This record gives sequence, structure tokens and C-alpha cells, in this order.
Amino acid sequence: MSLLPGRFYLDDFFDDIETDNKLMNMNCDIYEKEGKYNVVIDVPGFNKEDIKIDVEDGYLTVEATRNKETEETDKRYIKRERVYGSFKRQFYIGDVNHEEIKAEFKNGTLKITVPKTEEKESKKSIEIE
Repeated sequence: MSLLPGRFYLDDFFDDIETDNKLMNMNCDIYEKEGKYNVVIDVPGFNKEDIKIDVEDGYLTVEATRNKETEETDKRYIKRERVYGSFKRQFYIGDVNHEEIKAEFKNGTLKITVPKTEEKESKKSIEIE
């Protein structure tokens, strides 16, 4: 009979409080400064070439793709958390001048600057005759 829990040694050392953290989140901050919207997205572990930014029908789409590394047969993994695949975020930006959108990637952070447009009156009251 053992007084130690069954998973006392190395198993517990590698466990997290959160279980099954398999999804990659592209966390972001959006703020307004000097007449522009700034979208700052965390994309750690990606290269600039892995990230694609598109604007279509008023939506800004950011997609990052990470391909799975080739499996090394001489390793026996204890835990594997790095996630592979395609990750996407989409933001509605409306009708903006696409030529003025700028993007910068540095140290795992993507910053996209979108010019702010004048708000047009989109609501109209209709008088009943």
C-alpha cells in the first residue's frame, strides 16, 4: 500500500489547471487613436509569411496557418500542446479605403491600422401619409 497519490511524480509536474487547452486563440485589442482604428493581434510562433490579411465586403479577415512539423521517431513526448492548423479572426470595418490599411508584424504581434471613415446617416424615419 502506498501513501502517495497515483500521479504524484512527473505526471503532476506537467499538468495544467486548465484541461484540454487545444484551441489557439488569436487574442486581440482594438482601439481608436488619431482618427484610425488599431487592431493588435497576438500570433506567437508564426512567421510573417504564415499570416494572410484580406478585406472583402467590409470585413477584415486575418488568417494564420501553422503546418505540423515532421514527426521525429526518436522522441517520446510527455505532453504536446502546440497546435497546428489554420486560425482565423474576422472584423467588420465597413466601407473604407483599402489602400490606406497598413499592417506591421513584430515579435509575434500583428498591428493593423484602419482609417476611420465619416459615419453616414443610415437611419431614416418614414412619415406615414
